[in-house]
Amino acid sequence: MIESLPVMMVPDFVREAQSILRNGSTFQWSTVTLLGLVVYVYSVEIERRRWDIVLAGLAFSMVDLFNEMVNSAIFHLSDRAPLWTVTGDTSYLIFIGFTIEILLLFAVSGVAFVKNLPQDPGAKILGLPNRVFLVLVFSLICVGIEIFLHSTGYFHWEYWWWNVPFIPLIVIFGYATFFAVAAWVYDMGSNTRRQLRVVGSMAAINLVLGLGLGIAGWL
Repeated sequence: MIESLPVMMVPDFVREAQSILRNGSTFQWSTVTLLGLVVYVYSVEIERRRWDIVLAGLAFSMVDLFNEMVNSAIFHLSDRAPLWTVTGDTSYLIFIGFTIEILLLFAVSGVAFVKNLPQDPGAKILGLPNRVFLVLVFSLICVGIEIFLHSTGYFHWEYWWWNVPFIPLIVIFGYATFFAVAAWVYDMGSNTRRQLRVVGSMAAINLVLGLGLGIAGWL
């Protein structure tokens, strides 16, 4: 718990985030509208029986959820700060760096990404395999948005190796893994059983990790 940490070691923004962590009094009704939009996006793909898109979107979210729980664990292991911290107005801060708005955004991000993938995985863009090219482009766009959010004072990085200008780790582990897994699941095509096994396994890993970290008080 934060109370056991040396006060001078914990940045002010981390203490601010802790003060609103899982605080229901911050709830805003706009969250319900955002949830409705996510339901609509998935309903469209379910209506079209595009299970490859649905499961790719869920795979993206599973990787994100894993990262967010690891980020919370890093905070407790470091006795200082997580890799990223969120402050400011939010309907609900789920984890120290994970708001319900981020959850809903990432729930549709994987769907949007795979809908931009060329049908031919072997096609090249600017001499690069299109999957590699688009994973890199989407990751750089997302990191660019994070840099903007960091400049607003509502999104925080503490460590020099996960910060501006040293962004390679953020690009690779903060986003590229998300998009790469979504593309991998999507490219399984009509092999829905395999896609279900992969996404189900990821969900099971997250469940075990969440239970473990929750019992330890690290979430």
